[in-house]
Amino acid sequence: MSIELKVPEAGESIQEVQIGRWMKKEGDEVNEDESLVELETDKASMEMPAPAKGVLREIFKREGDLVTVGEVIGILDDGAAAAAPAAAPAEKPAAAEVEKPAPTPAPAATSGRGKASRPTIINSSSTPAKPSASSNGESEVKHAPAPAKAEEPKKAPPAPAKSQQLAPRAETSLAPQAGEKIVPMPLIRRRIAETLKSAQHNAALLTTFNQVDMTNVMALRKKYGQWFLDQWGVKLGFMSFFIKATIDALKQQPALNAEIRDGDKIVYRDYYHVGVAIGSKKGLVVPVLRNAERMRFAEIELAIADFAARANENRLSAAELSGGTFTITNGGVYGSLMSTPIVNPPQSGVLGMHTIEERPVARDGQVVIRPMMYLALTYDHCMVDGREAVMTLKRICDAIEEPARMLLEA
Repeated sequence: MSIELKVPEAGESIQEVQIGRWMKKEGDEVNEDESLVELETDKASMEMPAPAKGVLREIFKREGDLVTVGEVIGILDDGAAAAAPAAAPAEKPAAAEVEKPAPTPAPAATSGRGKASRPTIINSSSTPAKPSASSNGESEVKHAPAPAKAEEPKKAPPAPAKSQQLAPRAETSLAPQAGEKIVPMPLIRRRIAETLKSAQHNAALLTTFNQVDMTNVMALRKKYGQWFLDQWGVKLGFMSFFIKATIDALKQQPALNAEIRDGDKIVYRDYYHVGVAIGSKKGLVVPVLRNAERMRFAEIELAIADFAARANENRLSAAELSGGTFTITNGGVYGSLMSTPIVNPPQSGVLGMHTIEERPVARDGQVVIRPMMYLALTYDHCMVDGREAVMTLKRICDAIEEPARMLLEA
């Protein structure tokens, strides 16, 4: 029996996916639930398992093709169907002989003396046939030739449209040159591009900067890092401190945790779904820590470690990548000193962390060397005023420089 391989549901509102790598080729035997092909959505990747044991008979869609949910991308034959094609070739010649029609002789017209006349000449013209008398007096049917049509003057072919004129040029430009390789753009990369362009076009983005002294946080990590690892099985990172500090600041400035809806409505929230930007092999993904305000340091670090591991294995679900109310991104892990992050719409703000660098700063009238980090807060000026944004970033800095405040929930 043949089984159609249909694109499964990939999550709410997702109607289009991109074919990734086929892990089986045509003719391969597969077991039930064995992975057949990778499917990439605009948020994450997933693997499509075989619905039954059998043979992958045919693949309709190749890597890079865009398909819709429910579309058939291949055919799987189970064990019963695999043996059926063997007998089919022997039956084809016999079937062809039966179907071949026997030639039908043309009907003969008889004269009044009982002789058969010449075969009727069949003309494809629609002009009606006119009977005429032959030399021996027999009646013969002839077809009058169709009247010749007056030749119409040939019209010059219409000039190709501009898009058609550009098409050959486009095909030429898309041809790989020496040292080049052209591959389909991953769907997740397309959606990232669309989202970021949408943010730039539809929001009034502005970025405010500050720097934060990381001395006390680093001292805490050094003092309690090993205990934390032994207790929870995960390292105490910087991200948990910044998430806690950000939530504290968002509570003071709720506009940065809100969004504009339908153009003229504001949605305020008393929950904090914090997205954490993670660079994966497929591109940037932003899994969401739901109700992060309820999470302890260890819970935050464990969740982030789990997100990072599954992001590289393309095992994040669409639900885990949606619903964020504010985003934090850490370019510092790649060595970025300063950047202007882009808001993830429909959110109103994003915090950018950067690399820690020892720099001279003034403390109590003296110049000292301290581990400093630049912070960048990009916000939608349609929703948030500069005053609110600056106060939010300053409160984050204060909380990081005095981490005991977060422990005391000050």
